[in-house]
Amino acid sequence: MHHLIGKEAEEFKVQAFCRGKFEEVTKESLLGHWSVLFFYPADFTFVCPTELGDLQDYYEDFQEEGCEIYSVSEDTHFVHKAWADASETIRKIQYPMLGDPAGVLARQFGVLEEEAGQALRATFILNPEGKIRAYEIHDMGIGRNAQELLRKVQAAKYVEEHGDQVCPAKWKPGEETLMPSLDLVGLL
Repeated sequence: MHHLIGKEAEEFKVQAFCRGKFEEVTKESLLGHWSVLFFYPADFTFVCPTELGDLQDYYEDFQEEGCEIYSVSEDTHFVHKAWADASETIRKIQYPMLGDPAGVLARQFGVLEEEAGQALRATFILNPEGKIRAYEIHDMGIGRNAQELLRKVQAAKYVEEHGDQVCPAKWKPGEETLMPSLDLVGLL
């Protein structure tokens, strides 16, 4: 199996629903800031609104980290709007909800379940140059945790800014990091 760490996002152009409006999102939209691509199977489902609502609860925290969230499903931007009109949870969402009905993004990131026509629950953290720094892929029935995702964004940013240091398990901003060296081998 081939990993995706360091892979740069390819060119794309999709439509999104965001804050009551439709907008175009491209690769260029991801550049210059940290980004989270948050793939989910489909609108009007069961686990998906709990995840998207959880992300909204932490959206300001992501914004404070200079990180934009982009949720992505194989639905159209029109369906995203209809879902927001029908659901109080989805109506509150402030981040762009990308429509990927042709599966361009889901294929590019290797998370499209072709037979189902849906994306797996996959999360990609991209640096300001559009390169993948962390990702995880879940089965469709396993929901994710926005607070842990925020911690991963913070850790990815820290490691990128302080290349000689690494973040141990459960690290949070302000906590001690590690400086890899021969002296630490086998001691922790």
